[in-house]
Amino acid sequence: MPDQRRLADWVLVALTLGVQFWGLYAPTLPDLGTSGIPFADKAGHAVMFALATWALLRVLDVRIVLALMGLQLVASEVVQALFLPERSGDVWDAAADALGIAVGWWTWRKGLAEEDGNPGN
Repeated sequence: MPDQRRLADWVLVALTLGVQFWGLYAPTLPDLGTSGIPFADKAGHAVMFALATWALLRVLDVRIVLALMGLQLVASEVVQALFLPERSGDVWDAAADALGIAVGWWTWRKGLAEEDGNPGN
């Protein structure tokens, strides 16, 4: 059973990173009908980073994951600003990314605490 869970965790990593890379590096994004919703773009950034961080923490060491996600945060905004003419680098997107990383880490830690029988941690 542990091998099946490990495989499922890696599939989850592949899916979340695939969505994140598409969302961050696609030259343009389709209209998802959220253009009139305030901060929808920021929420998307936070959710993508939270899910990717949480998934990666299921398979890799926390220091490695936080370093990779920090690198992804910076790289994505630089790439959007310099190499994707239809996109723009934005400090508020980076802030939403950082919030997503924190939420992903917190969710992962809560899951560990509950697995250990300490739901209050």
